Amino acid sequence: MAFDFVGKHRIFLIISLIVILAGLIVALWQGLNLGIDFIGGSLIYVNIGKSYSADDIRDILSSEGIDATVVQVGESKQDAMIRMRHMENQEAIQEKLISALKEKYELTDDKFNVESVGPTVGKDLTLNAFKSIIIAWIFMLIYIWLRFELKSGVIAVIALIHDVLVMIALAALMRTQINSPFVAAVLTIIGYSINNTIVIFDRIRENSKQFRRKLSRAEITNTSISQTLARSINTSLTTLLTVLALYIFGVESIKEFTLPIIVGLLGGTYSSIFIAGPLWAAWTEKSASKKPAAAK
Repeated sequence: MAFDFVGKHRIFLIISLIVILAGLIVALWQGLNLGIDFIGGSLIYVNIGKSYSADDIRDILSSEGIDATVVQVGESKQDAMIRMRHMENQEAIQEKLISALKEKYELTDDKFNVESVGPTVGKDLTLNAFKSIIIAWIFMLIYIWLRFELKSGVIAVIALIHDVLVMIALAALMRTQINSPFVAAVLTIIGYSINNTIVIFDRIRENSKQFRRKLSRAEITNTSISQTLARSINTSLTTLLTVLALYIFGVESIKEFTLPIIVGLLGGTYSSIFIAGPLWAAWTEKSASKKPAAAK
């Protein structure tokens, strides 16, 4: 007997809402950990050339009153990547920090590489990020509308919105930095998650043609999800293992991209199985029950 995905869809929705609301509360209380890509600032890459403690650089930042983060990078962890948020007298503070690092580690100018992002550029990037995600949702809606029906397209977009909100919520809870790699990860998950949803909708359509007069929409949906369950889990699991290996053994810049991908893979698989199909069944069942009532 197939598991009753449709009958328990409210439970699955409540679980998602708890995660999203928890992230929203943390975001409102502490704010999102936005990277310099969005709020402006400087990225200072330092080739120290020997083993060092990141805490020593953090002590320098603290003593100078500079709001910045330090990450050890490089194969031998002998390089430092310092992200400074935008502030007044940005260039003066930046030069002050570089001078302090030169003095402590006896470095020359060629050991530093500085990239700056202004607040205006950050605002443009934020707007473009929202545009990219919304455009992706619109094209997904049109595609599924043409291939299946409008209701399927709307449900698929709702599932994708769920995936994005879960990624942002967990980023807020884990204090993960939201930057350009995070936006790239969101767009990647939107494309990946819709694939599992389409497979389920395609099986629902095939079973509807075969069992429409024998089974209800809820039973057809439960059967369809059960039939594609192994495929959905195996596909996501193999991808997850690959991304997990990249996260464990990759450099810091790769980890910034792979961590949101891991969260998105889990959230996308969850929404495809437990939200998209059951919501479609609940919606279409409700619409079908209204038609005889209206006719009477």
